[in-house]
Amino acid sequence: MSSRPRFPLLRAWLLALLLVGAGPWPCAALAAGNVADEVDLPQARQRIEQAGDALQAVRRGLDDADAQETLRTLSERAQQARRDAEAGVQALQPALERMDARIAQLGPLQEGATEERGIARQRGVLEQQRSQLDADVKRGRLLAEEARQLGDSIEKMRTQQFGAQLGRKVGSPLSPVLWRKFADSLPGDLQRIRALYRQAGNALHDAVAAHGAKVPSLGVLLALLLVLPLQFWLRRFGRRRAASAQAPAGRLRRTGLAVWLLLVGTLLPGLAALAVVGGLRAVSAIPPRLESVADVLVTATFVSAFIAAVAACLLAPRRPSWRLANVDDASARRLLALARGAAALTWATLLLRALARAARTSQVSAVLLDGLVALGYVALIMAMLVTLTRLHRRRAADAMRAEQRADAGAAKPPRLRSGWLVLARLGGHLTVLAALLATLLGYLNFALFATQQMVGVTVLALVVSLLLKFADDLSLWLLAPDSGFGRVLRLSTGLQPAQLEQAGVLLSALLRVVLVLLGLAALVALFGNASALYDWTAALGSGLKIGDQLLKPSSLLWAALVLVLGLGLARILQQWLVGTYLPKTGLDAGVRNSVSTVARYLGIVLAVLWALATLGIGFEKLALLASALSVGIGFGLQAITQNFVSGLILLAERPVKIGDWIKIGDQEGDIRRISVRSTEIQVGDRSTLIVPNSELITKTIRNMTMAGALGRVQLQFSVPLNTDVAQVRQLLLDMFAGHEGVLDDPAPSVFIDSIAGGLVALNCFAYVSSPRNVYGTRSELLFELLRRTAEQGIALVTPTDIHLVRDDQ
Repeated sequence: MSSRPRFPLLRAWLLALLLVGAGPWPCAALAAGNVADEVDLPQARQRIEQAGDALQAVRRGLDDADAQETLRTLSERAQQARRDAEAGVQALQPALERMDARIAQLGPLQEGATEERGIARQRGVLEQQRSQLDADVKRGRLLAEEARQLGDSIEKMRTQQFGAQLGRKVGSPLSPVLWRKFADSLPGDLQRIRALYRQAGNALHDAVAAHGAKVPSLGVLLALLLVLPLQFWLRRFGRRRAASAQAPAGRLRRTGLAVWLLLVGTLLPGLAALAVVGGLRAVSAIPPRLESVADVLVTATFVSAFIAAVAACLLAPRRPSWRLANVDDASARRLLALARGAAALTWATLLLRALARAARTSQVSAVLLDGLVALGYVALIMAMLVTLTRLHRRRAADAMRAEQRADAGAAKPPRLRSGWLVLARLGGHLTVLAALLATLLGYLNFALFATQQMVGVTVLALVVSLLLKFADDLSLWLLAPDSGFGRVLRLSTGLQPAQLEQAGVLLSALLRVVLVLLGLAALVALFGNASALYDWTAALGSGLKIGDQLLKPSSLLWAALVLVLGLGLARILQQWLVGTYLPKTGLDAGVRNSVSTVARYLGIVLAVLWALATLGIGFEKLALLASALSVGIGFGLQAITQNFVSGLILLAERPVKIGDWIKIGDQEGDIRRISVRSTEIQVGDRSTLIVPNSELITKTIRNMTMAGALGRVQLQFSVPLNTDVAQVRQLLLDMFAGHEGVLDDPAPSVFIDSIAGGLVALNCFAYVSSPRNVYGTRSELLFELLRRTAEQGIALVTPTDIHLVRDDQ
């Protein structure tokens, strides 16, 4: 005898429900709790101890912290200590709650009462463990608060120091005093730079002598391969791919190529610098004083390459058809040259300042370097403003000539918007004016800060605008009905083309919102400390507390995924019922529709409950929600609730079903669909009548096809009194018998309805298989009646309507 289970499908469904919806068994939960206690608690306590040690180190470092970089590092360490302490508290809190639950199981200890020795010993152990956990939690919270306060104080120190640096007057570059001081300190600075150079040369010589020049040479060779042939090949590959027939149609070709060129132009030069520095570090060819310079070299290469790549991918001076920026060819070439100049100046500035710190040059040299860099940025910004001004003038002249041609009768061209030109020119003029005044007055730090921030904000705005266009084009192409991915989605999910397009628009909006938020975060990091972004992210990740319920972004994401999964499973179940199971049951179409509809809505309800359970919303909160909804139903949702309940009654009792021909009021037609809110009826002109379900329950409905009702054809006409009525009767019976649509059972019948006014009124009845066939069969019988009576000379008459008109003349 076979041992295979008799109900495999049922067992599979029960197992799935057990795994998905059921909670863990008590023993499993206890085991999981013990494992958590053994594994997580030491790690959580260690994180709290590390947070305390980090705070002590930050306090010691504050005694001699006088630079912005040092204060920023200390602030980041304090924030990290706070996050470690909060993470430790968050890990210990569930263990403390479980310990309280275990102690509560022992019950309260009555005053003066004695407990059994084993229970008393267990209570003592539990209370000791709880006391230790409570102490750890309180210490973690205290450390987190101390770290927060310490971070705030460091940020205040940074703000005050930064404001003092910006407002410090160090001397104008036009002042002879500054140049005299620089001339006095120049020999010493040159001596320090030569000493640093000799130190670097000796370190390289010793490293090559000890390890050979193979590794540094390989690093330089790899850098050359990355910068020259590989970068050119990848750019050419991207352009050929974008111009080929395999590339996506539409705007995604241009924006996709721009993003590709941005990635290639940024990563490869930075990786080349990293290869050179890595080759030197592999043989210890970099002295300790130049380690920071090597790191700055890599960072500066990435930053300057990013600036140049952004300008190149947006301007495309040699390929106007692929250009994303709305500028002409001449302006594109000039702006690209100026952007590359800004990238080179940024690279040189970062590297020279790092070398100055490593060589410990005089403060006068650093001040003069900042002033020269500020003036260099001012010159670049002024050149860009001149280019944009010329572009604006050319556009204005072109627009005026186009208007003149339009007045002469030519077609008026579309007007080009140049609002970004106005904003760029306004911001550039304000920056140049402020930087020049600050430089001339001796506030070189402020001038350098203003120009650098202007360049950074401009680059950030260009990058965000490029990514916004790319996200929009990618979303609309990815979910387009005629794309490959869109066709797969349509075939697998049954979505309509309009629904896919709507999903593409929603995805584009979501990506654009995310990109805007990231751009704002980068802007905040550009002007201040990046640790504030970590605080905002941590606050967002900790969740939003609504009443007693804590809603976390991760919980919302999981709830959304669970809801989509549940709705998908409900749809699959309904499709299986409609397409596979119900057609094999022998049930009629109405019953199958009722079963599939109820299954669908039941699946939707279960999916919603599953999603709410994922959010941590229990049934007691759902009861409160239901009570609140009942108030809303009592005030304004009576009709919706009435239709919903009526729909359930229609699906259960089935007084009407799909396929029935009903008459409601002066409308009649076939029922095509019954939902829980309304019923769709197709009337004679093929239009659809949507009737609320409450109308079908509360009003009188005539069901023409219920219980297999037949259709009755009625013919009424009159003949003269001298007509052979028996002949007419036999003619009618023969006509009924000869028509294939007229049933033999019940048999047709011919009656004399009345004899009056010299006329015999006849009333004839015949039956057809369905009420839907009555109208067509009646028309065919009337045509046949006219033909046969004409052939046999039988006159058909109607009563004469006589009107007496009185003539008063």
